[in-house]
Amino acid sequence: MQPRSFIPVLLVAMALNPWPSLFARDRPLPDPTPFAHAPCSVLRGRPCTPSYCSVFNHGPCLPEIDYPYGENLQLTIQSVPAQDDAAKYRKPDHDLDTISDLFAALRSCWSPPPPDVGREGMEMSVRFSFKRSGEMIGPPRMTYAKAGASPDLRGLYLKAIDSSLDACLPLKFSPGLAGAIAGRPIAIRYVDNRQLAQSSGADRPQQK
Repeated sequence: MQPRSFIPVLLVAMALNPWPSLFARDRPLPDPTPFAHAPCSVLRGRPCTPSYCSVFNHGPCLPEIDYPYGENLQLTIQSVPAQDDAAKYRKPDHDLDTISDLFAALRSCWSPPPPDVGREGMEMSVRFSFKRSGEMIGPPRMTYAKAGASPDLRGLYLKAIDSSLDACLPLKFSPGLAGAIAGRPIAIRYVDNRQLAQSSGADRPQQK
């Protein structure tokens, strides 16, 4: 078949097979203003913005957009906060009503191991969730510990994390915040940035 004669055949085939246009009519158009909507949630029964591209998507798609707070609430807590961040480490004197209030309360709870057993530069991350009542759903689960930390050192810092959170709980949430964060995973990275004279004895090899 000559190239010139192929074009009319193609146009006739497209006219007789209108399913691509019907599919395009049914497909919702991308929303150029995703921030006008609520963030995506695992509880939603339909697609929401931000979306993601897929090989099964026959039309334009939007790249995933990082919202200030997604399904995971992530927070870094330092043993010695910077002077500019000191206000963020003060526990609010009212019921916690915002994510910032929650983060401030969690920061103020942290009490690292004593300097004589702590290790400078130690990092550990834990993950947990809250109930509406402000209590935790089960104990924090360690998800990361700095490479090279011995089991004794990891246990020391995990115990300090457990004790620090236990001393602050239950937190007092406003009804709005309690409904918003209940059951949502919270990931906290603890960083011991104190200038310690020596590393933890628990991090040294045991003498046989």
